[in-house]
Amino acid sequence: MKIRGLLVDESPPMHLLLLADPSRKLVKAYLGSGTCFVAEMDKRIIGVYVLLQKGPELIEIMNIAVDERHHGRGIGKQLIEHSISHAREQGYKTIEIGTGNSGIGQLALYQKCGFRITGVDRDFFNRNYSEAIYENGIQCQDMIRLSQSLD
Repeated sequence: MKIRGLLVDESPPMHLLLLADPSRKLVKAYLGSGTCFVAEMDKRIIGVYVLLQKGPELIEIMNIAVDERHHGRGIGKQLIEHSISHAREQGYKTIEIGTGNSGIGQLALYQKCGFRITGVDRDFFNRNYSEAIYENGIQCQDMIRLSQSLD
């Protein structure tokens, strides 16, 4: 598997990005100012993440997704590790990520990769999405914020 930046003339893999964030409007907004990376296997894109600078020393993983046919193979972890390495190389001091309260697997993965919970944005999904989102039989309402120091 190879992880690389999205090429200038290449369209982002919206089908993957929408797996992690069902709002096409929000995805397009952060894609416009962020940097998109893709994971390729056999010349097919199987994973994606988007980094967005939030401050001079702060960057956030805005979206991370792996094709459902490739779940359980450690690709998400490799994408996170790549994002952390890239952010560190670019001189950022902190990397953040957010996920829904219903994302049990994501919360476990992010913490295994060194992220710590820093806060909860109550009702984030109720405010920003017109339709209710359910995952693992739980309504996704609150954004769980996590961060990691890159020092």
